[in-house]
Amino acid sequence: MKRSEIQEPKASPNFIGAWTTQPISICDEITCFFEKNVGRQVIGRTTSGLNQGFKSTTDISIPPSDICLPGYTAFQDYFEILHCCYKDYLDQWPFLQRFANTLDVGIFSIVRYQQGQHFNGMHCERVSSSLHRVFAFMTYLNDVDSGGSTYFSHYDLEIQPQKGLTIIWPADWTHAHRGNTVQGGTKYIITGWLDVT
Repeated sequence: MKRSEIQEPKASPNFIGAWTTQPISICDEITCFFEKNVGRQVIGRTTSGLNQGFKSTTDISIPPSDICLPGYTAFQDYFEILHCCYKDYLDQWPFLQRFANTLDVGIFSIVRYQQGQHFNGMHCERVSSSLHRVFAFMTYLNDVDSGGSTYFSHYDLEIQPQKGLTIIWPADWTHAHRGNTVQGGTKYIITGWLDVT
């Protein structure tokens, strides 16, 4: 067997959608929620358990049903914004409208990376225990002084955290990525998945 090359008329897209969240103040509200809820913060876990060599973070995980509770208004506002981003993503890739209009947000997380922390293991969002995930989303809640970029290895694409930048990408192996070590300052994100129900 020999690998063949298929010529393409132009470079392939990376299927990572990006938007700037407005109003930007929503980022501060979510960060403030994280810092006020110390009792809900846990050392970051992955689907395979706790491994700080792979992922070193502090997280708050929130089931979507909680956003109707008092004190969660920021999340209601955030998901309205995210929904607009997702609708625009579907407009960019009309084929997705055949099946991707009925996805739901699952449990989502607010994540804090302090200096020296990372999600440095290359991973994708859809593995044997999470096959229901179709897309991932993430919004950077602040600018990062140094380091802390998200690196998509197959595209050699490095995204530096910018406050309000929201990205959506396919959850599969085609979008393997890692969160590089924060070299200076603190990094906050809100992240989760759009799932088949």
